Amino acid sequence: MFRNFRAHRFAALVVLVAAAAWVGTGEFASVGSQEKAASETAGNDSTPKEAEVSNLRTVAVITPTFTDHAREIRVSGATQPDKQAVLAARASGIISSLTIEKGQIVPADTLVMTLEGPELSAAITNAETMLAQVRRTADVTEKLFANGNTSESKLIADRASVASAKAALSQATAASDRLKLTAPFTGFVDTVKVERGEWLQAGTPVAIILSLDPIVVRADISELDIGYLKVGDKAAVRLVNGRKLEGTVRFVALDAEPKTRTYQVEVALPNPERSIPSGMTAEVSLYAAPVRSVTVPRSIITLSDDGDLGLRVVDADGVANFAAVELIDDTPMGLVLAGVPDGVRIIVSGQDLVKDGDKVLTKDATSGLIGEISQ
Repeated sequence: MFRNFRAHRFAALVVLVAAAAWVGTGEFASVGSQEKAASETAGNDSTPKEAEVSNLRTVAVITPTFTDHAREIRVSGATQPDKQAVLAARASGIISSLTIEKGQIVPADTLVMTLEGPELSAAITNAETMLAQVRRTADVTEKLFANGNTSESKLIADRASVASAKAALSQATAASDRLKLTAPFTGFVDTVKVERGEWLQAGTPVAIILSLDPIVVRADISELDIGYLKVGDKAAVRLVNGRKLEGTVRFVALDAEPKTRTYQVEVALPNPERSIPSGMTAEVSLYAAPVRSVTVPRSIITLSDDGDLGLRVVDADGVANFAAVELIDDTPMGLVLAGVPDGVRIIVSGQDLVKDGDKVLTKDATSGLIGEISQ
């Protein structure tokens, strides 16, 4: 048993020494390792240029493909009417006529309800009679004053009587108008809360009218995404019943909700047949303005010494540098970045083994060919 134990320890020691020797050679992979094969095969016959190449590090690169990417922002919302009005009695009285029913479509300015008010009709007649009388008196006074047969104070008093009669007629007419209730816009009668013959106080709710064309989807957008949206942007809406529609952003709030720190956005959808009801759950896809960008694997993102997000790139002279970028979107295909410079190739392997200003050899990550350094 003692002999077996010593044999195992001796075998482990041999493996450890062999592994250390292999690690010391530094030969792990072609990408990111020192290119020594050229100098070993050339021997003493190598030129200064070949010696320089042999000391360069090799990195794998890709040539960026630029596209215009519109960032998609998905949020949940609900449909709501474009307008909603609670019609209320403007005066107290008994309902003499009620012309609307629940579920009806009423045009704008339609007479909805009338209250009884015979005393107001009499008040209007009396005010009209008084106005006609004081006008005749004032006309006679004007002629007498023009001929010098009456005083100026009499003329001023009659003119004041005419103005007072006009005001009384206006008040009586306004009081009579308050007996009538009209629809402020074309809409759907959602609720009728009164009946004909019922006595109402001023301010009593009579009916609720909804304007459903267009229908509006209201959603809350995070403070990180609100800067990408503006009025007039296109939006795709998917209703809970599976129906898909296209709409337009018509409102973007500039004041956040205090509790949620979100901003309200409204998307208007055409609804001429009023087939989309209010209160339906909807998924909204909003699209920011297209940005010139590049889609790259998540694994190649790196940070600068200052903590900036970016990539390692190689310029036309084969020199590696750091390029700061802006994250536009995160898609299943990879990260969408803006700010990638023109005329560079992106390092996709070995980027953590080089620093700014290093001259490198490049291997095309798609073809595996070693690129020639610039002369």
